Amino acid sequence: MHRTAPRLARILACAAVPVMLVATGCSDDSGDKKKSSATPSAAATPSASPSVKEATFTKLPEVCKTITEKTIDSIVPKAKKKEGDPLPASDSNDSASCFWNGLDDEDPKDMQFRTLTVSLKRFAADPALGSGEKRAQAFVTQRTTKAATEDGAKEAKTEKVSGIGDEANSVASDYRKSDDDYRNAIVVTRTANVVITVKYSGAGYQGAKNPDAEGLMKNAQTAAKEAVTAVAEANKK
Repeated sequence: MHRTAPRLARILACAAVPVMLVATGCSDDSGDKKKSSATPSAAATPSASPSVKEATFTKLPEVCKTITEKTIDSIVPKAKKKEGDPLPASDSNDSASCFWNGLDDEDPKDMQFRTLTVSLKRFAADPALGSGEKRAQAFVTQRTTKAATEDGAKEAKTEKVSGIGDEANSVASDYRKSDDDYRNAIVVTRTANVVITVKYSGAGYQGAKNPDAEGLMKNAQTAAKEAVTAVAEANKK
């Protein structure tokens, strides 16, 4: 009886304490006391922000100056504008394109038409999407797949190319437009976080033979190499 009274008094005292304190305070004196954990909950621990590699190239060159006039003279004979026509772009530091075209009609029996389009696309690092290089790699695949069906072409031939940027693919195809047969030579290459697409097309008019596919692709690759160099030059400090 005498030992029960103090214990009962202690229990009654704990019952009067607010509920919030009961969770961390009173217990009976039976010797089975539990220690409260000092480990903070997972929700209380701040998560570190993911870090990604900083993009190598921070700007694009003037797209119409990526190809020299000497090369334009060679691969787009009688170009209407040797300096090229810049195509509209929402942000020229992230994407830009330039277009050249020309008709060599000096020989009426061998009229040759050529067009050249150079497109640049720069990818910045993004914590949610990855590094600029990783994003550019994905775009190379996407752009190469699209190139294989451009202009309604069928049975396009796609190959990997060495010696141009960090990676490159070529796509050769034939298509018909306005009763004329055309050939495309497309090169999609990546230099760090910038993707360059060179589309070079040709046709022989009024019964003239179409340009040789191998020669067409060689010229497209020449233009792609110049564009890769131009990107590096534009980012020199």
